[in-house]
Amino acid sequence: MKGQTYISEPFPHRWTPKTRVSDLSSADRPREKLLSKGEAALSDAELLAVLLGSGNKRLGVLDLSVQILESLSGKLANATAEALLRVKGVGKAKACQVVAAMELGRRHLSAQRTIIHDAQDALPYLMSIRRERQEHFVCLSLNGANEVLASRTVTVGLLDSNQVHPREVFADPITDRAASILCAHNHPSGTLEASPEDIAITRRLVNAGEVLGIRVLDHLIVTRDGFLSMKQAGFL
Repeated sequence: MKGQTYISEPFPHRWTPKTRVSDLSSADRPREKLLSKGEAALSDAELLAVLLGSGNKRLGVLDLSVQILESLSGKLANATAEALLRVKGVGKAKACQVVAAMELGRRHLSAQRTIIHDAQDALPYLMSIRRERQEHFVCLSLNGANEVLASRTVTVGLLDSNQVHPREVFADPITDRAASILCAHNHPSGTLEASPEDIAITRRLVNAGEVLGIRVLDHLIVTRDGFLSMKQAGFL
């Protein structure tokens, strides 16, 4: 809200470690405080406590929240389930809750991203390579909602060939935490036929993606005048 100050310190001033929510006055309990004063009035630890819902036998939910924030050095937004599970007292259910909440927030609060429904939707990202005289291999990283996270040129090859290795293609999508990728390259010759090499590369990428858990949605061949979807052509 306009004019509100967002509090980010992990320890709110009214409680100390080893304090249970039940020990706090009703006005200072995270849920009640959120309802009465709004989410901006809560510290990071209090917001996380609301999300977790409960602590464990050893720690109350507030202390567990502080422990999580300290263990992650405040980098909660990009925390993985694996990192959270390394925090003592965090089980699978709570780790999944936190990761899911962070991802949901990114999807709905970040700038609107392009959603890839079909091959046509990817073409704006490929305009720059359609007239190139060398082959350019491009990879789009997508999240679980098929939104484009990033678009990168992986390799630039010779006039009529381009050697592409799966490790180069998937390196950045792994960092992006992509759920899938869409690949594309241009044919400077202008032909919209898939070569044996194109088919072989596509199948290598699909196989590698299955191992990594990153699906290959499509592989497009583009020219000045058109495009070919390897998926629609039956090669995927």
